Amino acid sequence: MRSLRQIRFALLGLTMSTLLSTSIYVTAAEYSPNFKGTEITEFINIVGKNLQRTIIVDPNVRGKITVRSYDLLSEEQYYQFFLNVLQVYGFAVVEMNSGVLKVVRDKDAKTSNIPVVDGQLFDGDEMITRVVPVYSVPVRELAPILRQLNDQAGGGNVISHDPSNVMMLTGRAAVVNRLVEIIERVDKAGDREVQIVKLRFASASEMVRILDSINKSTGKSATPKNLEPKVVADDRTNSVIVSGDVKARERIINLITRLDKELESNGNTRVIFLNYAKAEDLVKVLQGVSASIKAEEQTSSANNRRRNTSRDISIDAHVDSNSLVITAEPDMMASLEEVIRQLDVRRAQVQVEAIIVEMFEGDGTTLGIQWASEAGGGQQFTNGVVGIGSLAVAYDQAQDETTTTTNTNTNTADPLNPTVVTSTNTDPGDTSLLASLLGNVNGFLVGAVKDDWGAVLQAVSTDTNSNILATPHLTTMDNEEAFFIVGQEVPIITGSTTSANNSNPFNTVDRKEVGIKLKVTPQINEGTAVQLTIEQEVSSVSGATSVDISINKREIKTTVMADDGGTIVLGGLIDEDVQESISKVPLLGDIPYLGNLFKSTTTSKRKRNLMVFIRPTIIRDGVTMNKVSQRKYNYIRAEQLEREQSGIALMPLTDSPKLPEWNEELALPPSFEEYLDSKEEKDKE
Repeated sequence: MRSLRQIRFALLGLTMSTLLSTSIYVTAAEYSPNFKGTEITEFINIVGKNLQRTIIVDPNVRGKITVRSYDLLSEEQYYQFFLNVLQVYGFAVVEMNSGVLKVVRDKDAKTSNIPVVDGQLFDGDEMITRVVPVYSVPVRELAPILRQLNDQAGGGNVISHDPSNVMMLTGRAAVVNRLVEIIERVDKAGDREVQIVKLRFASASEMVRILDSINKSTGKSATPKNLEPKVVADDRTNSVIVSGDVKARERIINLITRLDKELESNGNTRVIFLNYAKAEDLVKVLQGVSASIKAEEQTSSANNRRRNTSRDISIDAHVDSNSLVITAEPDMMASLEEVIRQLDVRRAQVQVEAIIVEMFEGDGTTLGIQWASEAGGGQQFTNGVVGIGSLAVAYDQAQDETTTTTNTNTNTADPLNPTVVTSTNTDPGDTSLLASLLGNVNGFLVGAVKDDWGAVLQAVSTDTNSNILATPHLTTMDNEEAFFIVGQEVPIITGSTTSANNSNPFNTVDRKEVGIKLKVTPQINEGTAVQLTIEQEVSSVSGATSVDISINKREIKTTVMADDGGTIVLGGLIDEDVQESISKVPLLGDIPYLGNLFKSTTTSKRKRNLMVFIRPTIIRDGVTMNKVSQRKYNYIRAEQLEREQSGIALMPLTDSPKLPEWNEELALPPSFEEYLDSKEEKDKE
């Protein structure tokens, strides 16, 4: 028995069995609960009455409890005892903002109105939600670990929000607080500070290169990303910036200190093999750099000069191996190696695609009437119509037949009694002029002759349409000029000389390139912009003239700035020309309707649209170049496959050539033994 006075309460409405199995001893706001086989709803009612709290019980809360306390509990301890009992039997308490308590099943608690708290205000079995920010560790990697530690079957839940890198924890307060403590300890492990190490003898860039090589060779991928140390060179101050976990920083700084030692030798010779640059191109640059360094040393004060005043430097290129052979003192060698390292890099390339589009549309109509009288007078027009006078002369020459009569003596034995045979030969007229004129007729031509009057009617309508699309493209290195041409060389007479007696005549002929030309020099600027110096020309042979041939030419010379993959217009021409020519007889040609018999009309309309576009694409690595080449390769192969499906006319059993599939493995020819084996198998068959 305890020393405190105990009072036993019998509750109204309880069954006899409940009265026998339920008892609570209270002494001055202290409780000693004892429940045996008590309905859980009755247990909740008793606690609510003792604590003077309103409790709502979910209908799914059922069962009996048995629990006994041998200690006196304060009101706070009694409430925690109440929560502990419900947690053991699979139930949870959710406290509303109004102070009302709801008793529900554990699995339903996380969807209820659970309070969101900050800090450890609760440390029992209350259902709470906490939002914990994480600073150094990605929450998507931390969430799976916390889910294993949380009581998910008892209503706990762990949700990560990647954009804000926070964790949302739901569960009982004691469990949530334990998870928060774990997060805080893990989050400290990813603390990244920055230290600057000043170098005395070594080069910062060379030191960073060595450290990166060591990190890669020691299995860098096995280290978590947040613990990987990072080193950056600051060439301006010759310092190395180290960031990362404290242990990783200490290891890197210790290594830097051991490597930053002064060289003991006074000079050396090194052979440096180049990866991208040309050795003969770098020789001039390195000679200029070494000359500048020697000039600076000569102008420096005597106290700063080295004891060894001999600063001879030898820089030679070995073209066959694309390497440099340098002999210099260590400090000079370090400076030259740094220059080589920055120049011997993979240069970016630029693919330039030009798109030339030209659409031409032309319409023309000619209508004319000519007439003439044999007695004299008539009308004749020359605006695209064959003259009636020329037709009349040509027709007369064609009709002018020549008749020749010949008498021949066939009795040659007796000249006094000749036997005369008369023969008549008729030669047709000359039709060459008429044929030439009719050959130049274009369109409809009809003529009529009545008595001594003749008339000719000519009508013609022309329609010309053309659509030209050319897409020349080429790939070149940064700051390297590239030239592209597709066309032909046309001979053009540039001079002629004839001797006095015409015994040694000769002509001077030059050949001119005619076609599509593209000359471009790209320069990649900071970011994704490309400066292009472009010369674009499209030329074609127009026709022959009285002197030589005429050539159509369209040329653009400009310098533009374009974004990577962007398309810009270089130039264009929109031209529309309408011409009308009327030849008529004065006064008579102006008579309405009837005046059309006394005039000839020619109308032409031409419309031309010409645009030139260009699109540069920066290619910085081999993967991008491979993708571009594969796209062009597959395009040509698709064209070949399409033609193969159409077949070859008159040769249906002939296969057209086509490219193999991209990245197809190299198929080697069979060996001699394999060839003999296959031949024997064929003979057996």
